[in-house]
Amino acid sequence: MKILGIVGSRRKKGNTSLLVQEALKPFQEQGMETNLVFLGDYEIVDCNGCESCRETLKCVVDDDMQKIYPLLQEADAVILGSPAYFYNVTADVKAFIDRCYCHEVFDQEDRSVWVSVSEALGGKYAVVIAVCEQEKEEDMGYTAVVMEKSLEALGYRVVSTVKALKLFAPGEALKDVKALQDAGQAGEKMLKTLQLKKKLQKQL
Repeated sequence: MKILGIVGSRRKKGNTSLLVQEALKPFQEQGMETNLVFLGDYEIVDCNGCESCRETLKCVVDDDMQKIYPLLQEADAVILGSPAYFYNVTADVKAFIDRCYCHEVFDQEDRSVWVSVSEALGGKYAVVIAVCEQEKEEDMGYTAVVMEKSLEALGYRVVSTVKALKLFAPGEALKDVKALQDAGQAGEKMLKTLQLKKKLQKQL
């Protein structure tokens, strides 16, 4: 099994990064292959709505997103994390999500009918990690919801969502027992889900 961690914060040693890595630990302890991607390391431009991917299921924009597509395709599950920027995900995460549009297929006559590539291939799994410096969950706004709904539309079942509050200065998450525990448990739950899927596949 392969697990892909995706960090939507530019702070490589920041709280979002730390919590995504904490969620990856259960898989690493089992000797599974994990990969950690910092979206800030990649040049990802916005989706331009050209619809060229409609027939090929491939994005025609030639930028660094082309390096991430294979990682997504190979991964059995993803852990996507973002800090809250003005009640929403970061620009890096939004650009990444929008560029996954090429993995959606719509009925030519009725666009309310659609299927994702991952869904057609049997579905995948995800954990969402949202980080906010404020004390109230409402101040996180749509950060977690955007990641959840987008991943679900892309054929991922979101197994767990971690909402970490009162974290701002880089590294504060290391002192937050609950945030670390929540992230670790989210990873553990997804690990068990994948193991159960594998067990069931052998029985069928």
